[in-house]
Amino acid sequence: MPTFSTIELQTSPGESLTNITDKVQQAIKNSDVKEGVCVVVAPHTTAGLTLNSAIDPSTAADLILELHRLVPTRVDFQHTYDTPADAAGHIKATLVGNSATLIVTGGNAVLGSSQSILFFEFDGPRERKVHVQVLGRGDS
Repeated sequence: MPTFSTIELQTSPGESLTNITDKVQQAIKNSDVKEGVCVVVAPHTTAGLTLNSAIDPSTAADLILELHRLVPTRVDFQHTYDTPADAAGHIKATLVGNSATLIVTGGNAVLGSSQSILFFEFDGPRERKVHVQVLGRGDS
């Protein structure tokens, strides 16, 4: 039985990472799916999703700094609909991606011992949504 839910976020100014692991795990629990898959999607062009460590806050800082080094905010982007930071955000979102597919077993997402599901904001502050679709079977 597929179930759909939405996680709502208010992000910080600039670039940030938000750990949404607990919210995704709760969506899985609410679905009553014990075995299956969970698809998590950030439907935004200047945001993304990644699986990485949230144990050490320095990891988030390194990820943000390295993406900023790879795609700095510049005024010479062709895309000038909004701000230079917005243009850089579109490129960063493409590099990071906007979805994650997770295996569900025992009613939980299967993650590595230090993995977390992280929402990557590239052009905050914004009101954001993350959609969660859980597909599979329950106890029956």
